[in-house]
Amino acid sequence: MTVVWINGAFGAGKTTTARELIELIPNSTLFDPEVIGAALTHLLPPKHLAEVGDYQDLPIWRRLVIDTAAAMLAELDGTLVVPMTLLRQDYRDEIFGGLAARRITVRHVLLAPGETILRERIAHREVPPDLPDGEIRIRQWSYDHIEPYRAALANWLTADAHPIDNSALTPYETAARIAEAVGSGTVPVCDIVQTPEPTAETLAAGVLLFDERDRVLLVDPTYKAGWEFPGGVVEPGEAPARAGMREVAEETGIHLDDVPRLLVVDWEPPAPPGYGGLRLLFDGGHLDSTEAGRLLLPGPELRDWRFVTEEEAADLLPPVRYERLRWALRARERGAALYLEAGIPIG
Repeated sequence: MTVVWINGAFGAGKTTTARELIELIPNSTLFDPEVIGAALTHLLPPKHLAEVGDYQDLPIWRRLVIDTAAAMLAELDGTLVVPMTLLRQDYRDEIFGGLAARRITVRHVLLAPGETILRERIAHREVPPDLPDGEIRIRQWSYDHIEPYRAALANWLTADAHPIDNSALTPYETAARIAEAVGSGTVPVCDIVQTPEPTAETLAAGVLLFDERDRVLLVDPTYKAGWEFPGGVVEPGEAPARAGMREVAEETGIHLDDVPRLLVVDWEPPAPPGYGGLRLLFDGGHLDSTEAGRLLLPGPELRDWRFVTEEEAADLLPPVRYERLRWALRARERGAALYLEAGIPIG
């Protein structure tokens, strides 16, 4: 099962190209995530919708895009062609990572006409006549997103997607270029970790690593939103501390010589759609400046990393995860492990 994701600025020609592309790729179907945004106007209270400027900022939109794409491919098989602008790397990672977790490969194409051409297309873009002030609002919306598009191009987008300059191409010619590139393998499968979603409670092991100033290492995974500790799910038959060591090596390239010491055991209650489970944190000790300089980031699993103080971590970690860190640091100071439930010490 494959998704061909056609990215690009508003006005780049994604939807018209996608309609042509499904005629060129055998057993392919069009899925426009705009329909998810339209459906949310009937599902969510207007006040809730008014709090965000873009449907993409709603976690429910991102999750429904993943779930709908997976359901369509389970129903139809083949290839799904998805024309959708994604200018935030964390949203791209969340959606593509969610698809990868369902064993769906993603091939990422970027339509990149010159900015002059892009502005001309926006100026002549057809707008549904039944929208009050629709022409003004939609055109301005498109113009307003040119600067974020420029920023994404300069930062991550061109390195991540296969670019096609369609300045002088018709939608059919653009689709033909995409079909040829996908068929020949010129558009590679996105390099993003496949982390299957849990179907029951899980046991996960994290490892706290410290720099010479006793700041703790946090990492920003590509496959889920938010900052985390290095670590991951313990595999069947694997010792938790060894799982933490394995995950540290896979994510960061740092190989720990000694088995880390247990700091906290935290029971995370289920919070649908999550199942919860046991979360263990271990003390991986200090990294000297040479070891820290060898961190293999960014990569398929991690987008970024940083050493932070306990106070700085409060601004990056979700509340329960921060409480887990806070009590792990107290356990480290006292030399005795703690048992927590939802980040709160028990006993």
